[in-house]
Amino acid sequence: MENKTTQIIDTTANPAPLGLLAFGMTTVLLNLHNIGLFKLDAMILGMGIFYGGLAQVIAGIMEWKKGNTFATTAFTSYGFFWLSFAALVLLPKTGLTTAPENDSLVSYLVMWGIFTGALFIGTLKISRALQFVFASLTLLLFLLAIGDYTHNVTIALIAGCVGIICGFSAIYTGMAQVINELYKKVILPIGAID
Repeated sequence: MENKTTQIIDTTANPAPLGLLAFGMTTVLLNLHNIGLFKLDAMILGMGIFYGGLAQVIAGIMEWKKGNTFATTAFTSYGFFWLSFAALVLLPKTGLTTAPENDSLVSYLVMWGIFTGALFIGTLKISRALQFVFASLTLLLFLLAIGDYTHNVTIALIAGCVGIICGFSAIYTGMAQVINELYKKVILPIGAID
């Protein structure tokens, strides 16, 4: 009897650009609010729930199918970060619970900062572009925590600026992957680590 081997070839699309763009665009919009351009309203919460939240969770699940543990963990986690952020704003308005106290919000941001710093270590094996995204996001989360803890308006403003830069770096990284794949060469470099 002859043994036969079946090889499965993955022909599914790269979900990383979806996750990066969902994260980046939502992050830019929230931080435009953080620097004072507009109030926290349904636009930001809608982006947080549907694009930053659900689209990233979907991207994370698609990365799981591809066997990419780092991207599965990152996209799924940050998707649920955005959903939890929306819940922190919306749940108190329903009367189901009270708004988070300052100390609990600071703890929330610190935990996400620690998590992001740990993921940054993983980016050292991926690309310079992702290193920048995760380093700036780690800085952003700790600046937000410090700003909330001290109620220092200048720190909050700096955090907003860092957030805008972080968000645009994620947008660039996502679009680079789309453009480079379409043209089958590096048009927008991301500094891939070999």
